[in-house]
Amino acid sequence: MTKALEGVRILDFTHVQSGPTCTQLLAWFGADVIKVERPGSGDITRGQLRDVPDADSLYFTMLNHNKRSITLDTKNPKGMEVLWEMVKICDVLVENFAPGVLDRMGLTWKKLHEVNPRLIVASVKGFGPGPYEDCKVYENVAQCAGGAASTTGFRDQVPLVTGAQIGDSGTGLHLALGIVTALYHRTHSGLGQKVDCAMQDGVLNLCRVKLRDQQRLAHGPLKEYSQFGEGVPFGDAVPRAGNDSGGGQPGRILKCKGWETDPNAYIYFITQAPVWEAICDVIGEPGWKTDPNYATPPARLPRLNEIFGRIEQWTMTKTKFEAMDQLNKYDIPCGPILSMKEIAEEKSLRETGTVVEVDHPKRGKYLSVGNPIKLSNSPTEVKRSPLLGEHTEEILRDVLKLDESRIAAITESGATGAQPRVAAE
Repeated sequence: MTKALEGVRILDFTHVQSGPTCTQLLAWFGADVIKVERPGSGDITRGQLRDVPDADSLYFTMLNHNKRSITLDTKNPKGMEVLWEMVKICDVLVENFAPGVLDRMGLTWKKLHEVNPRLIVASVKGFGPGPYEDCKVYENVAQCAGGAASTTGFRDQVPLVTGAQIGDSGTGLHLALGIVTALYHRTHSGLGQKVDCAMQDGVLNLCRVKLRDQQRLAHGPLKEYSQFGEGVPFGDAVPRAGNDSGGGQPGRILKCKGWETDPNAYIYFITQAPVWEAICDVIGEPGWKTDPNYATPPARLPRLNEIFGRIEQWTMTKTKFEAMDQLNKYDIPCGPILSMKEIAEEKSLRETGTVVEVDHPKRGKYLSVGNPIKLSNSPTEVKRSPLLGEHTEEILRDVLKLDESRIAAITESGATGAQPRVAAE
């Protein structure tokens, strides 16, 4: 079995989260990802949120598996020589610098394309062309600008960002799809192209149901939203809907046994119409199956608070897992609120490679997220992240095929940040 992207070489100019998410995914699929880092410091996340002294942070290690690291000072003429040599032999250059940085380095699309017409240049930016295209963007800014925050939280409270990194990691996943699409296109065109992903665009793509609801709102109230049943008028924009389901089937997060002391003793419960009769039997309200006030979805809409209140009376007598076991017998849609501790300890996630244990030479063993995409003939092996500059000489020698004298000249120039080698007496 071969790796899906074996033979593809990536020049990785990314840092922090959005870009490294993309290139790590490509590395998991077998691409040779060469991470270019600044000598002495490298990716800023190596030192951010550090929990083990003198070791790369989890922030870095969990975003840079399966990569090789070369340290290169691109302000050094020898460093730029090496960089251009790498441009000639790589398939993809990926970057998430602030707007204009790549051009100021002399790495314009025109020049890159002239040097290597097959090169794909992939970029993450905060915004696409428009009034904010030159603005620097981070995760929460993207969530706010992409529509997520305005539609997250409860109606009478401030907008909220989500714990899922839909701005950074979400855009990185979009960029990876763009890259493999461009690689496929190159198989018959013979040419590389630019691939651009804006974080605002990526977040909006993940919030499409809310753009759907914005258009529906022009034709009347959003009846599946709790505020409709509560008689609260809608404004001219999609409101925050708490924990209502976004798919048209009423849903809520409900308390389970132990909620008084366990902040995650909750279950998500959807009152799907096809299993309404089973719900009535489970919670001990068989009369609701024929009562005209409850028997149909339209009749239930004004009574959702009462209905979920009654269901919660039942869920509070069960742990979230007991409730899951019973509800699943009747195909009632539900899901436990799993804490990160529970996810880390879940055996099935280890068995599928969704959660992996990795051994690092400086920090020891740690847990990380594995490849979320499983291919039947191209399994993923998660390898530890590289130490800063760990593969510099290896890349100069084996990838660029430079001889010893050339490597020595590059080293002595300070372009890689390494100490010049002293000849033995």
